[in-house]
Amino acid sequence: MSNKKVSILTAFKTIIWPRRNLVFIGLLLIVISRAASFVTPVASKYLIDDVIANNDIQMLKLLVLVVISAIFVQSVTSFLLTKILSVQAQFMISELRAQVQKKVLSLPIRFFDNAKSGALVSRIMSDVEGVRNLIGTGLVQLVGGTITAIVSLILLLRISVSMTLFTFIPLTLFGIIALKAFKIIRPIFRNRGKINAEVKGRLTETLGGIRVIKGFNAEAQEHKVFEAGVEDLFQNVKKSLTTTAFMTSSSTFLIGIATTGVMGYGGYKIMQGELTIGDLLMFTVLLGTMVAPIVQMSNIGSQLTEALAGLDRTEELMNMLPEADEEERILLLENVKGDMAFENVSFAYEEEKEVLHNISFDVKSGSVVALVGSSGSGKSTIAGLAASFLNPQSGKITIDGKDMSHVNLNSFRQHLGVVLQDDFLFEGSIRENILFPRPNASESELQQAVKAAYVDEFTDRFEEGLDTLIGERGIKLSGGQRQRIAIARAVLANPKILILDEATSNLDTESEALIQKSLAKLTEGRTTFVIAHRLSTIRKANQILVIENGRIAEQGTHDELIAKEGRYHNLFTYQARI
Repeated sequence: MSNKKVSILTAFKTIIWPRRNLVFIGLLLIVISRAASFVTPVASKYLIDDVIANNDIQMLKLLVLVVISAIFVQSVTSFLLTKILSVQAQFMISELRAQVQKKVLSLPIRFFDNAKSGALVSRIMSDVEGVRNLIGTGLVQLVGGTITAIVSLILLLRISVSMTLFTFIPLTLFGIIALKAFKIIRPIFRNRGKINAEVKGRLTETLGGIRVIKGFNAEAQEHKVFEAGVEDLFQNVKKSLTTTAFMTSSSTFLIGIATTGVMGYGGYKIMQGELTIGDLLMFTVLLGTMVAPIVQMSNIGSQLTEALAGLDRTEELMNMLPEADEEERILLLENVKGDMAFENVSFAYEEEKEVLHNISFDVKSGSVVALVGSSGSGKSTIAGLAASFLNPQSGKITIDGKDMSHVNLNSFRQHLGVVLQDDFLFEGSIRENILFPRPNASESELQQAVKAAYVDEFTDRFEEGLDTLIGERGIKLSGGQRQRIAIARAVLANPKILILDEATSNLDTESEALIQKSLAKLTEGRTTFVIAHRLSTIRKANQILVIENGRIAEQGTHDELIAKEGRYHNLFTYQARI
């Protein structure tokens, strides 16, 4: 993971330079807009010194026309700037969000085990938003402001060098304060993204686990946790607001001093005959023209700081290694038979804490291997390795004789199907959930899957049938109904390799009997890994592996293991008595 901060230079290379044509148009427009903004201060001098002094009506009409034209030019360029750059910035935000989401989906399962979904949502949706200040009007205004300040300075020096130098003392002080403030603000903004993600993460969990919260009467403690997170966020915002407010009030005070100084010193110079009233008016208006973008730049500076802080966090995500190593995984599977082998496979979730030790076994194509053992023995880890969700620390896993670590993941997973203990259903209809692996499957293929998993046994009673909406995570259905939809989904996917993790655990006896039939159909001709606590469900498995403490304690068919009178025999006879 990269901890390198995103600099203006990096942002320029990756974000601004590829869109240089648009940025150039934006700069051109802002130059025209700023040039037009100088018409009013210059016109004010002529109005006082020439037009009013000489009662020149024709010149007055011309002057008014020129000022109106300049204001019109400013309005048009301002509209075009928003239209071109702000719209492009929003387009880029949507593009970046899509890229970050794609990147997040490519990360290994282990990353998601350690990350909160709400926090990831925040990083995908919020962290990239600051980009609008880089490609949008923010950066262009920064450049435009610089141009305005320089041109104003030249014009001010031409009117009076001594008065201009006099105003520079408070402006320099303001510049020093602004630079210090930006150094303080950037880590605050960076931290805000982190706090925001944590608060959203917890809130997502709270809403997802509302039944558990209400079941244990824990609303008050959840409220306390959320309140604490919101308080942290408030303290962070308070810090940034205080720093920004100090900068703004300093600018008001120092610019006020500069203006008052100009008023007094300018009045003295008029009395001495060194300046005309028009000169003083023009100087005052030009000073405002120079100072406005400087103050504006301080605001833009904090926006750019926020943008870079968000990009820092986005960059961290984008630099993470994806699950599929493109250079290593070059083997494409075409006609998969389904022979799998584990050769001395060891695995650890944390360093030096192995959960599997030198596991070796073969699974013939189309056969069923059952994994049994106590909780935490390593059954689900073996299934995760077989599904390519995890990679072994040592040893190797092969599919049809090919080393899985070199096989392209997409080409393997298009032949994979999973039915998990807590199988995830998406909000929508039953039909959409079954069609999930193959959205373009025909109606007859869908109906075959529905019948094979006995989904029609309950959908026929629903008014909307397969188009019944099931709520978030299928909350409106019973555990057995959700499980049958998950099995129908796996039937429709028609995989060569199937992982069944406690696929009958949520079922009552009647549903289990129905699903045992559908599972028998589902496993026909497919290499199947079954994890089951109910040993009655795996009697027909071609091979049973008894896993204890990350090792294979026993191996064989049901009859062979019963005859051995070992660990499996004990488990089976114990369950039979219950």
